Order: sequence, then structure tokens, then C-alpha cells
Amino acid sequence: MPRGLIGAILIASFDDIVDLFARNDLMPYLTAAIVLIGLLCVLNLLLTLSLIRRLRQTGGGGVQHAGPPLTLRPGSLVGEFAAVTVAGELVSHDTVVGLVGFFSAGCEPCHKLLPRFTEHARTLGRENVLAVVAGDDAEAVEALTPVARVVVENYDGPVAGAFQNTWTPALYLLGSDHRVVAAGGRLEDLSAASTA
Repeated sequence: MPRGLIGAILIASFDDIVDLFARNDLMPYLTAAIVLIGLLCVLNLLLTLSLIRRLRQTGGGGVQHAGPPLTLRPGSLVGEFAAVTVAGELVSHDTVVGLVGFFSAGCEPCHKLLPRFTEHARTLGRENVLAVVAGDDAEAVEALTPVARVVVENYDGPVAGAFQNTWTPALYLLGSDHRVVAAGGRLEDLSAASTA
């Protein structure tokens, strides 16, 4: 079919549609439909703008830190476990008190938290800090070893199982009764909860 013929059919079809609207007096209905859709669009825009204004006034537009999905909350008892640190020390449910941190290889937030964690761990003393590293992360192990007892284990290892921990970074503050005093994904979560 020649290209000019297709164009002629399309133009003829469009002309037929325009004639149909003109003959049957459908033009007022089409105009009313277009005006109604326009009004609905304006109403939608006004509602959206008022919602944005209200969110800004109430502070709902800011990002809140929800924290990691931790199973053990303050007051929870840590399960039984036994593990050996990279230095050959035996750690267990009975020997862990203080700060416990879970890190994993390839975890960007873990690497961002690491300098602050090691700085805080240095003030607590090595015997009061346990760091659990999942996966192959020699850099994290090297940074943590001087300030913490470090256990390297699989993601489903015995320490993670005792804490029911499936998320990194995850931080716990344990009391002398082996119960969780505070938990979260940031050091601020621990200090806020432990001072409350």
C-alpha cells in the first residue's frame, strides 16, 4: 500500500470522527469532560500541596531512624553460647558483659560505624567488649582486635544465634545479669537507652 494512501485513510478517519461529533452535537459533552478532568487535576494538586505543607509543619517529612530489626530488646536474656576469639580466648554467655557489636563483611554501615565503635570500646576496656564479625573481613578484625575480644563466625554462628541477631550493624549493651540493657544500630541508641 502506498504511503500516501495510508495518510489519506488516517486523515479521512479523523475527518469522519470530527464530523460525527459535529453532527450528533457531542461537542458540548466533550468540552464538559475536558473541563471536569482539568478541575480534578487542579483539586488533586491543591490537596497534594496542602499535605506537603502539613507534613513540613508537623515534622513528618524528616527521616526518622527506625533502627535494625532486633529480636532481643532491653530486659531480654541472652541465650547460651560458647565461642573462641581470634586470639584463642574462650568466650561464653557467662563471660560477656558490656558492649557487644555485630559486624559483617561488605556492610557499608558497619564500616562507617567501625571507627566510632573502636574509639568507644577503647574507653570501656577490652574485657568489656565483644565484637562478632560475620564473613571474611580482615580489615574489620584487624581494627577491632586491639580493643575487643573478636569472634569470627558464619552469619548463623553460635553468638549470633544466642542473640537471635540477623542484622548488622547491631549493638547490645549487657548488664552483669546477662540481660540486654540497650540495643540498636548506632552508639546513640545505647547511650540514650542506658541513661533513661
